[in-house]
Amino acid sequence: MTTQLLIIWHSRTGAAWQMARAAAAGAQAAAAELGADDRLDLQIRPAETVRTENLLAADGYLFAAPENLAALSGAMKECLDRTYYHVLDRINGRPYGALITAGSDGEGARRQLERICTGWRLKAIAPTLIVPMRAQTPEAILAPKTVPEEWIARGEELGGTLAALLL
Repeated sequence: MTTQLLIIWHSRTGAAWQMARAAAAGAQAAAAELGADDRLDLQIRPAETVRTENLLAADGYLFAAPENLAALSGAMKECLDRTYYHVLDRINGRPYGALITAGSDGEGARRQLERICTGWRLKAIAPTLIVPMRAQTPEAILAPKTVPEEWIARGEELGGTLAALLL
């Protein structure tokens, strides 16, 4: 019997995508360490491709998105808006983790995502990880990002923790 971890991501400049990949690597490493690689069904999907059936099939979730203008990125928010009522009361109690990449504090996106997950009655397995990219000028904000290794490691740890709890 397999356990499915669904990683939903959106990224404009690459930072949230790097964190989603890090979480996936951590999940795969945890499954291997537990001798359960064949039991982990890891699904990594861009937010715009996620459908109701993807959410219903998953046993746990990891959300990775940037904060844009003090809110959750539009593509991630649209994904959650599009699926919210279709899975309401059908995914209660499932675990989740969240990664927010932010130019400054990331708190607006964190609050928004956590409220949605609370409405879905999901259970956070750890505090939302906010990755400070420190981009403050238009040029820096729009530029492709490289996430520092210390944050990649923290993303791997979050993905590994979530996978271990599911397995």
